[in-house]
This record gives sequence, structure tokens and C-alpha cells, in this order.
Amino acid sequence: MRSTISIDVGAPADHVFRLARDVERWPDLLPHYLSARRLAAPDERGRLLVRFVARRALPGVLAPGLPVAWQSLTWSESGPPHRLRFVHRGGPTNGMDVTWRIQDSPMGGCRVEIAHDFRPRIPGWAALVDQLFTRPIAGKTLATFRAIAEASAATASESASSTNSTT
Repeated sequence: MRSTISIDVGAPADHVFRLARDVERWPDLLPHYLSARRLAAPDERGRLLVRFVARRALPGVLAPGLPVAWQSLTWSESGPPHRLRFVHRGGPTNGMDVTWRIQDSPMGGCRVEIAHDFRPRIPGWAALVDQLFTRPIAGKTLATFRAIAEASAATASESASSTNSTT
């Protein structure tokens, strides 16, 4: 099963990529991420094996959210388009291949797209995982990165404007 979720961001692709590529910092940036812990030294290609734990909000059922954990081999590729790559290792999402594409938009800002490709052996499992976990967590991740990127890009722009006007 292949699914895609995307969002337009009012900030340059380079800025969004710089924020998102440091996956070990995600718990500091994303309130729904509880941890992102490196499990081993980078491999010969610079890829990291990271254990992620995020909360899946379940309004009215479990107030703080349901913790969801997975391990991914992860790396980034400078663009354009910029890419973040995650290949899930072990557990219920073993083999899920995730690609973030971050590309400047001709209309300004950028577009961030997350594609999930998951082909488990159990029929229907991919659709269930996508509906209950992948889309809700990825959607919250994209919305939060948009808010952070737009706010920090605006602050950087204001700082540059005030520096230029005083010189």
C-alpha cells in the first residue's frame, strides 16, 4: 500500500530541511514525539538506526495519547528536492519505506510530501496501520513543522530587515 500526505509551508525548502533532518532533535521540536534515540553509530553510508516513540492522540479515550514505537534506518539527501528517508526495521511496520520530499514551490514557500510504501504479508494490515497511526502521526508532524518553520523563517527575515535598515 502506498499513501501520501503533504502540506504547503510558507518557508523556503532549505529552511524546512535544516529543521527536519536532525531527527534526534524531533522530541525537542515536536510535542507529540516522546523520544528519538540513536541505537547504533552511523553506518558506513552515514545512516542512523533510530528508535522513535510518538503519541497517537485518541480524544476522549486516552487523554495523553497512545505511545507508538518503531525503529527506522534513517538518512537525509540534500536536493533539490531535499529528501528524508526512513526504512522501518522490525516490529509491526517492518519494511515500511518512508520518503519525505521537500521542494520549493513556484508560488513561494515550499511543499513537503511524505510518501509511505508498506507491503506487509498480512492482508489489510497496511491500510489499518495507515488509517490508525501513519496518517494521524504524520499529519501532526507536518502541521507542527509548518508552524515552526514559518515562525522561525519570519523571525529570521525580520532580523535581517532590521539589520539592513540600521546599516
